Amino acid sequence: MQLVLLFSTIEKITGFLEPNVIDYINTKQTFAFESFEKSNIFAFEWHNINVIATRPQKVLVYMDQEDLFIFCENEECLKSIAVLLPEGLSNEKALYQFFVNLFHDDIRFLENFETRITDIEDSALKNSKQDYLSKIIYYRKQLLSLKRYYEQLDLILDNLCANDNKILSAEGERYMSIISGRVHRYHSYVLNLRDYVTQMREAYQAQIDIEQNQIMRVFTVITSVFLPLTLIVGWYGMNFKYMPELYWRFGYLYVIILSIVVCIALLWYFKKKKWF
Repeated sequence: MQLVLLFSTIEKITGFLEPNVIDYINTKQTFAFESFEKSNIFAFEWHNINVIATRPQKVLVYMDQEDLFIFCENEECLKSIAVLLPEGLSNEKALYQFFVNLFHDDIRFLENFETRITDIEDSALKNSKQDYLSKIIYYRKQLLSLKRYYEQLDLILDNLCANDNKILSAEGERYMSIISGRVHRYHSYVLNLRDYVTQMREAYQAQIDIEQNQIMRVFTVITSVFLPLTLIVGWYGMNFKYMPELYWRFGYLYVIILSIVVCIALLWYFKKKKWF
């Protein structure tokens, strides 16, 4: 028998389960794998990539040689999971097809995710004045959530492939090995994307630092240009008796021209040295 149920309706199938299995299901473990003598039971937090904004949903799977039950947290999750479990197949083939349907759009989602990251990276490097840091942090959080999701499933499938209680046939082990390899590739893909986002954040921060250095360079040049003028003004007013305008009619003009010449000379020198 194959059913998709809510946790709250477990009483409908208690006659098919061992007491210790019922107690285990009632704990509503979010991530676990347990191998009993006649059954396997595992739980994970499902990330519906088609509705990525929703929080992860708790899903628990019970399997023995006669039955396959999938428990969901709420009605929304139940409706989504029910369409993933095919009818008219053996438990092993149904579980295999369930995982195939579960991961059907994952590679497309991850490829689109990578494209979005690349677009953000190009935009950030071309226009660092816009705040892209919040988007980078958002992508990192999404990837962290996906990493945990695939890590859960990777470990669960490794345990299924081990088949310690011999619930699965040789064909069932082969099915689970196929799915395990696929999940492992998705997990590696997510890790690569996390590294990519980290590198993008570092590149974005480096671009901001470069622009800040450019601004500081301009301020330094301005300060360097006006520092000699401050010195001239200081000398100019040190001794009241011999101030040029008191005995020379071109005193003011001389100081003005001297200041302009100093500014031009400094700017020319800085330009020659390519300091700005």
